[in-house]
Amino acid sequence: MLYQDMFKEKHDVEDIAGLIKSIGPMDINIMEVCGTHTMAIAQNGLKEILPNNIRLISGPGCPVCVTPAERIDDICSLSKYKNIIIATYGDMLRVPGTRREISLERSRMDGADVRIVYSSMDALKIAKENKNMQVVFLGVGFETTAPATAAAVLEAFEDNIDNFSVFSIHKLIGPAMRSLLDAKEVRIDGFLLPGHVAVIVGERGFGFLAKDYHIPGVISGFEPVDIMDAVLMITMQIARGSAEVENEYTRLVKKNGNIAAQKVIDEIFDTCDDLWRGLGMIKSSSLKLKRKYSKFDAALKFGIEYSFEQKPSACRCGDVLKGLIEPEGCNMFGRECTPDYPVGPCMVSSEGACAAAYKYM
Repeated sequence: MLYQDMFKEKHDVEDIAGLIKSIGPMDINIMEVCGTHTMAIAQNGLKEILPNNIRLISGPGCPVCVTPAERIDDICSLSKYKNIIIATYGDMLRVPGTRREISLERSRMDGADVRIVYSSMDALKIAKENKNMQVVFLGVGFETTAPATAAAVLEAFEDNIDNFSVFSIHKLIGPAMRSLLDAKEVRIDGFLLPGHVAVIVGERGFGFLAKDYHIPGVISGFEPVDIMDAVLMITMQIARGSAEVENEYTRLVKKNGNIAAQKVIDEIFDTCDDLWRGLGMIKSSSLKLKRKYSKFDAALKFGIEYSFEQKPSACRCGDVLKGLIEPEGCNMFGRECTPDYPVGPCMVSSEGACAAAYKYM
């Protein structure tokens, strides 16, 4: 009851930091698995505000960053086909493939028709307006963006659009979290859970943390006070020896999530094993189109055979994504690898841990 009473009296991040410090000297590692949290933590200097015994670790929370370089090679190869338009979110444009000179930006400079879109529906609109071209939408993101991709596929199916397809590299955050906990390469005492994903999957989507791993997790919003609240809630759980999934972001996240969004994902996609940058193959961690909608699967349509073997790289984005090192622990950080000349995706993406560290260091 003492901590609960104190919790009600907090006012700002400094007050909350004081409450966290008062709980005790336990060393606690808390991993965030959301790139927006990573950027907010860096921008607001929250690591410096927290007591030294509380360590925030960035995990695989950026969907652009966890896309393996081999998939970038695949989509860049596809962009060279005649009569193909690649429609992509802007974050993917400069992500390098297995070699630094491979990227959609370089493909566009070499004459490929690569267009930045803000939604899957923008890509579908391009297909409707260019019936003599094949439009391939690069579907990237976690559960947050998958419903929009699914809705575009459903509309294309209902309208019998033949020149639209999706190169799906959508991923699911839950299996990645399981993979990290099972590997035990880094000690994780609690998770700062992603608010955007939780809007879709709800509190129930993270129930496995407490049930299977006895690890506390708190769904958090994105304001500094939200994040600090969540860290306090995790610290309080650890102090009393409990492990629950709690919801700090109650203004948007409900227990069961967005049922309509879950239904459209289940209608369009199946899960599949897939490769994650740094984490390797993870079972049932990605989304592929169901057989009913296979005509919209760009990989099948254009005969792309996925590679599931990652090539070694001097870039240590993979270790950053696993929480093994801070971005500054990579010898390339700030030297050969900068936002202007990125070697890895963690320096490219607006949600990447390396980009955040570079911008706010």
